[in-house]
Amino acid sequence: MASISIEGIKKEFSGNRVLEDLSLHIPDGAFYTLLGPSGCGKTTLLRCIAGFHEIDAGRLLFDEDDMTRVPTHRRDIGMVFQDYALFPDKTVFDNVAYGLRARGVSKPEIGQRVGQALESVGLSTLAERYPAQMSGGQRQRVALARALVIRPRVLLMDEPLSNLDAKMRTQMREVILDLVQEAHITTVFVTHDQEEALAMSDKIALMDRGRIAQIGTPEDLYGMPVNAYVADFIGSANTLPVSIESADPALSGKARYFLGGRLLEGVRGDARLDGKNGILVARPEELALTPADSDAPNAVPGAIVRRQYLGFKTSYRVRLHDGSEIRVDLSADRRSVDFHPGDPVQVLFPAQSRIIAA
Repeated sequence: MASISIEGIKKEFSGNRVLEDLSLHIPDGAFYTLLGPSGCGKTTLLRCIAGFHEIDAGRLLFDEDDMTRVPTHRRDIGMVFQDYALFPDKTVFDNVAYGLRARGVSKPEIGQRVGQALESVGLSTLAERYPAQMSGGQRQRVALARALVIRPRVLLMDEPLSNLDAKMRTQMREVILDLVQEAHITTVFVTHDQEEALAMSDKIALMDRGRIAQIGTPEDLYGMPVNAYVADFIGSANTLPVSIESADPALSGKARYFLGGRLLEGVRGDARLDGKNGILVARPEELALTPADSDAPNAVPGAIVRRQYLGFKTSYRVRLHDGSEIRVDLSADRRSVDFHPGDPVQVLFPAQSRIIAA
């Protein structure tokens, strides 16, 4: 087990800067997720931690040990790849035992540790099977057992669930969390799936074009995004430009803003907010709809553009009178009135909606 310190790392390929002076600290034993869209640099950063890419500038430490120029095989890491990277000509047992044999572990100890690792992932009865005889979820469990059986200081996982179907992804989340929490191992998990990140992480580093856009707990990133990029990526919030009438200088103080020709109340959610322009961050599930003739406070008139019934919720796309469009999600217990395309409505914005810098 080890903490990971990344200090001013830079990395470029053929003159293209992929990581730009990036720094973060991952505590010992944390489940830390690098999140972001394709091309943001998250996998490059993971591969720098693993030693697959040599960094151009900066330092990488495990605890107090400088790993910046240490080769991969001496970093004491476990790695789980997106495509599993199992040896097709080796049995499950031999795939899991590979790292132990490379380290010169005795045959009796290999048998004991591999047996324990396979039991922990629920594959003790499949030790003699080959990867081609197994499902994607089973192969991923083998890859996880192989990474953990060597008892590494750090576990690195590169989009390990992306090749699984939705039901298996959910099951494997629980398997991974149970195993890494039991081992109390520092884990760096790369994904583009914000639901995975929110469900699994102690902390998330959301990346944007080689930089860190925001670091925080899942609750921090969802509830207090620092900019429109974070708000839109985490939870797909509605982000609307607004004109600010007044804003309390104190963070989370009241703010008054114009939207759709109406003066509404919200809260100041950004210390950088100044001037007359801002961005309203409104989660679809926080909004409500009422008939157009209702007298509702903090509401803006609009019309239903599209309705999607999703079982546990109904999602509406609403066009406001100024032409902007937003999404409103109403859960089954909040849907007292059903609306259809063309219906005039009022969209209710909570007074806790945050206004951030444009």
